[in-house]
Amino acid sequence: MESIIRDIKLAPQGHDKISWVKEFMPVLNVLNEDLSKNKPLNGKNVVITMHLEAKTAYLALVLKNAGANVAVTGSNPLSTQDDVAAALVEEGIKVFAWYNTTTEEYEKFLHKALDTKPDIIVDDGGDLVSLLHGERSELLSNILGGSEETTTGVIRLKSLAAEGRLKFPMIAVNDAYCKYLFDNRYGTGQSTWDGIMRTTNLTVTGKTVVVAGYGWCGKGVAMRAKGLGANVIVTEIDPIKAIEAVYDGFRVMTMGEAAKYGDIFVTLTGCKHVIRGEHIAVMKSGAVLANAGHFDLEINKDELAEVAVSRRTVRKNIEVFVMNDDRKIYLLAEGRLVNLAAGDGHPTEIMDLSFAMQALAVLHILENHKDMKNEVYNLPDDVNSEVARLKLHALGISIDALSNEQKAYLGQA
Repeated sequence: MESIIRDIKLAPQGHDKISWVKEFMPVLNVLNEDLSKNKPLNGKNVVITMHLEAKTAYLALVLKNAGANVAVTGSNPLSTQDDVAAALVEEGIKVFAWYNTTTEEYEKFLHKALDTKPDIIVDDGGDLVSLLHGERSELLSNILGGSEETTTGVIRLKSLAAEGRLKFPMIAVNDAYCKYLFDNRYGTGQSTWDGIMRTTNLTVTGKTVVVAGYGWCGKGVAMRAKGLGANVIVTEIDPIKAIEAVYDGFRVMTMGEAAKYGDIFVTLTGCKHVIRGEHIAVMKSGAVLANAGHFDLEINKDELAEVAVSRRTVRKNIEVFVMNDDRKIYLLAEGRLVNLAAGDGHPTEIMDLSFAMQALAVLHILENHKDMKNEVYNLPDDVNSEVARLKLHALGISIDALSNEQKAYLGQA
């Protein structure tokens, strides 16, 4: 089966990007060295659907070096980097992806990846799992299990499991302690603002930023906005998260109220239609709307278009919607993941942790699938600790260890 990419001639630039990130991913480097020798995935087919950029490419190469036959496709129409896709093809990996896919192309590429008959999947958002439980159910007998990268995907998985319809075990890497503490908080926090600032070339300091959702991603975005000098408002539906935001020093109110004050809005809820026509009706002219949730549903784009009298692209990844009272509302990156659709995604060092956990989750499935039920599992604690230990070692940091006396005192002897 031939790969489907935009242009193989772009490969040299893609190789350069992959080489760059490898320099800053010491944990994956350690795993790559070990797995290249032992090749535990020898002969297994692995399908990865993720934001196809250099860091993801290195994860794919690590799994290939572990012996797997790897196929990769993108998890978002705007996050595939064509030069990286080309480089992976030259490395012997099947790739079905290109930048700015149509809905039809996106679905076709998912099917092409599944045509490789995976034993293990690495999903991002739940689209592979959804297809395997629907149109591609003939492949279920091959599947040993898989892992999921995102909050949105885990929500979909848990819904399937609660209904008793999940047909193979899945590891919720997104819920791993190391993942949400670092990837969701520091990764999303930095990369979201990277995408917004790169796209708009506007200041953040002095502006009022409305952060919708105060989970770990929302915490990261709010923290970085505060550090950049913004006045931050948080909207929430969870009273515990709301009071946490208050105690973290942020104003908390409903979106209906916050919409009157915001200069920049960022949605990170994993839900749909968090910003709707009723909110757009009271926004000030010049308000900027950005989404950092997985799907482009958090901002109701249909209602935004309905209340506008005109719309046009004014800058790459910025579309202006003009209201009948001449107010202008700006939508970034089509309401898709702004940190990837309009940026390079999470910092390399952060994804070193997350993708090390993905690689170890694949190995855990390989070694333990016979003893696993068709449920959603958390990554084992010892895997979290091992990834953190490797990262500390790479940073040249040592920590204390319990003495035998201390272990006995704590009941760990």
